Amino acid sequence: MESILTNAFEAFNQYSGWIVWNLFLAFIPLALSFWLFTKPQTKRGSKLARRSLLWWAGLIIFIAFLPNAPYLLTDIIHLIEAIRAGYSIWITTLIFIPLHLFAIFLGWESYVISVLNQSRYLEKQGAKKFVLISEILIHALSAVGIYLGRFLRFNSWDFVTKPDVILVSTIDNLTDKKPLLVIIITFTILTILYWLTKQVTLGILWRIRNYK
Repeated sequence: MESILTNAFEAFNQYSGWIVWNLFLAFIPLALSFWLFTKPQTKRGSKLARRSLLWWAGLIIFIAFLPNAPYLLTDIIHLIEAIRAGYSIWITTLIFIPLHLFAIFLGWESYVISVLNQSRYLEKQGAKKFVLISEILIHALSAVGIYLGRFLRFNSWDFVTKPDVILVSTIDNLTDKKPLLVIIITFTILTILYWLTKQVTLGILWRIRNYK
């Protein structure tokens, strides 16, 4: 029994240690979305109110960190690596698979709720016609962010500490066929998954609000 627990602990550290940190990064935009977009600011149908510098700083941080949420979808590679590592069937089925899938689900749902909060905010501000455009733009930016993080190993804070490097790398990759193809595929996956998950999430929220 002690040997099994030791192996499980070692396996977790080697293949699942990323979960806590990556989920923390994914929850940052989620928390910001509630602060930025759900606090009552102006009456319905009115023009966008003037925002403080703190609000705009929060919005920039929200955009910079948002790709961390759908980024967890790519962490499926850690699950594949863990399965291929040759650990016992018990460690694989009781630790690796449920833990990784749950983390990926939480990260993705954080992304969906964050974007939904933004969309509802635009609707309340009388800018419903911009909802679809904003969602598509968010998916596109997130696709670029995921590529920069997964393949070029940039972090969200690099947008502040290395903005020139980020800009040059992004332009270089957007003008290269292979990176551009990866980004387009990622964008397509994000768009489709978001639309499907959005319907489920809104359905669950509707049932909760109307539950008697």
